[in-house]
Amino acid sequence: MTAAALLAVENVSVAFGGVKAVTDISFDVKPGEVLSIIGPNGAGKSSLLNVVSGIYRPSAGRIVIDGVAHRRVDPGRVARLGIARTFQNLALFDRMSVLDNVLTGAALRLRSSFVAHALRLPGARREEAREREEAARALAFLGLERWADAPAGELSYGLRKRVEFARALVTRPRLLLLDEPMAGMTADEKRDMAIHIVEANREFGTTVVLIEHDMGVVMEVSDRVVVLDYGRKIADGAPASVSHDPAVIDAYLGVAH
Repeated sequence: MTAAALLAVENVSVAFGGVKAVTDISFDVKPGEVLSIIGPNGAGKSSLLNVVSGIYRPSAGRIVIDGVAHRRVDPGRVARLGIARTFQNLALFDRMSVLDNVLTGAALRLRSSFVAHALRLPGARREEAREREEAARALAFLGLERWADAPAGELSYGLRKRVEFARALVTRPRLLLLDEPMAGMTADEKRDMAIHIVEANREFGTTVVLIEHDMGVVMEVSDRVVVLDYGRKIADGAPASVSHDPAVIDAYLGVAH
């Protein structure tokens, strides 16, 4: 790990019942960087993100956050360290409003007790008002203001993916882990989401780790690309160099050179 890295994955392996999903993978992520992790289905991409976000415990290796090594960090502590995560499958509350869904992302920042909020004490009310303002700003940033009061379940798939992005962004994370945020989107929806990812990186300085299958998007938004195949890292570098790497082409196209 270099001293400037915000996150380092060091020799991480993940196994399920003797079957290795990830084998001895290392890479680092520098502050302000957009790093994409790509590879065929089953390459171990989501398993790796699950280790970083505290969902999985690695069978070997460790993660290092701000220079502090962790065998495993529980998801609550990961959030307190300024790391937010989205998932492949939507995890919204369909009957709740879009605004309230985004507010759930800010819950970990609340310092007032449950009792203080239940009794509507002044400090709790001020805190809630601040979080509502932050949620409204996140919605505005993603162009979702007009759907703020609509039930999330009534929105189109692309808009719901954007709501999930807003929920992760409302915490103003230092590191944002995006697991296929554009899966199932139309070409126009993908273009809009790619723009929002780049804008979040530039405007807020949010460091991004992105899992994505669309190579056009990856080439456009990434500073660096890590490529996995069968749970192993086969390439790590700038988008242009990775896209011309024979091993990467073989992994995606299954052709010999």
